Amino acid sequence: MEPDLIITNGKLFTADPARPSAEALAVRGNRIVAVGTKAEITALSGSATRIFDAHHCTVMPGFNDSHFHLFWGALEMADAQLGGLQSLSALAEVLKAYAAEHPDQEWLAGQGLMYLKLPEQAPLTRFQLDAIISDRPVILVTYDGHTVYANTKALQLAGLLHGGTAGPGSEIVMLEDGTASGELREPGAFKQLTDLIPEPTEPEKRALLHKALAEAARLGITSVHNMDGDMAQLLRYAALEDAGELSLRVYMPYSVKPETEESALSEAVEMAQLNPGGMARGGAAKFFMDGVIESYTALMLDDYTGSPGNKGGALYSAEHFTRMATACDALELQIFTHAIGDGAVRRTLDGYESAQRTNGRRDSRHRVEHLEVVHLHDLPRFRELGVIAAMQPEHAPQSPDGADIWPARVGPDRWDRSFAWRTVREAGIRMVFGSDWPVVTLNPIQGVYAAVNRKPWFEGGIDHAQTLEETLISYTRDAAYAEFMENEKGMLREGFLADIVVLSEDIFACPDADLQRIQPMMTLSDGRIMFELG
Repeated sequence: MEPDLIITNGKLFTADPARPSAEALAVRGNRIVAVGTKAEITALSGSATRIFDAHHCTVMPGFNDSHFHLFWGALEMADAQLGGLQSLSALAEVLKAYAAEHPDQEWLAGQGLMYLKLPEQAPLTRFQLDAIISDRPVILVTYDGHTVYANTKALQLAGLLHGGTAGPGSEIVMLEDGTASGELREPGAFKQLTDLIPEPTEPEKRALLHKALAEAARLGITSVHNMDGDMAQLLRYAALEDAGELSLRVYMPYSVKPETEESALSEAVEMAQLNPGGMARGGAAKFFMDGVIESYTALMLDDYTGSPGNKGGALYSAEHFTRMATACDALELQIFTHAIGDGAVRRTLDGYESAQRTNGRRDSRHRVEHLEVVHLHDLPRFRELGVIAAMQPEHAPQSPDGADIWPARVGPDRWDRSFAWRTVREAGIRMVFGSDWPVVTLNPIQGVYAAVNRKPWFEGGIDHAQTLEETLISYTRDAAYAEFMENEKGMLREGFLADIVVLSEDIFACPDADLQRIQPMMTLSDGRIMFELG
């Protein structure tokens, strides 16, 4: 049978060790049916075959974002966008404009706020937000999703103006006068507040999801590992798949919370069984071991710099996590664990090791998500246990002197083992890349740029920059391995799924400093053209 599509005259980055490069490929249905030279592949064409000339640009496997929040990110697209704002005046300008554009909206929410460096290192408070907007409740969520700032009106409506009960690892920051400052750290502190924001209607949710899916296709993303979910959310994507409206593959773990009982893990098993082989599927469980560095809620082995006695905290005790991880492992679920501080990473590895001792060794491919600080003594344990490091290039601050407060929190003594991509890779650990959207942009080219152009934070520091090939492998072949799909996707190989992106130029000929100019010209997912530059 003749191919439906031939992409020819390209610089194919196949990610396939058996054939690293080629000039053309052919697609029939949802599979790649041939990879080879221009002459070999064009000879297969028939009367109905479309020929796409790549004009010597890179053709590669579609980007597989290994840490993504599709539904969360889609819903946030309706809120005020605060990413990149670095001053109170800039924040005020954006919030006032958003409020004016939404005069009938009772609650005003903003997303993507940086931890602002205010004069004298003072934290943002409700009083500053009141000075911007006081007559409507305002809730601002930081870019990492771990801290919320609220004005007085919002705190009053939530019954939190005079404090309240916060869950494990969470804090309602209080002032000396016994009232809340407006800063709430971790979901256990702010869920009562955010739950008051009216949910979009189902048609609105669907429209926002379509908007997010279209943006992902435009940026060359054909797969995501969705980091939050349950059966209801998986069914939402399965319904889109049934309607032919799901334009990327979604691998979704079941979200395990500190209050989750072992019996509830049956839902994760049901998710794994729901749609095997489909574009939306389950098969894993997701834990949060700790919070984030910026709010001192990540668990560290040693004190935070400038905060004696403060090592952060964890949402799970060692016993609790080990028990739940062992239960998940016994059900043959893959485990993803958010662990940012080196203390959280160690506790996670301890739990995985205990589960392996109890249940026996298997090809579990458990993962540590983020791994922002790691103790060097723990690196060999990743290989010993077969654990994958899932990291996000754009999370690493470009320098210790910018607007990001992260480097100051951990201090120079820990900088070399912060976002330690080179050290992790040289330890023989399989490392995959993602964005953590909506924490940062979902554009994978921005992640590629960040990984390749990383600079040491001090003279003589370790250079954690990645080569372009290493980076692309982490976004393709290794990302497929990290979800047990290495025999189906992640490479341009005959018989593999036709998840493909054609870029606007030869990415390997582009100077590293100019990588951000590259954009997709065409994105295929499951053999269907989901985006084509007009």
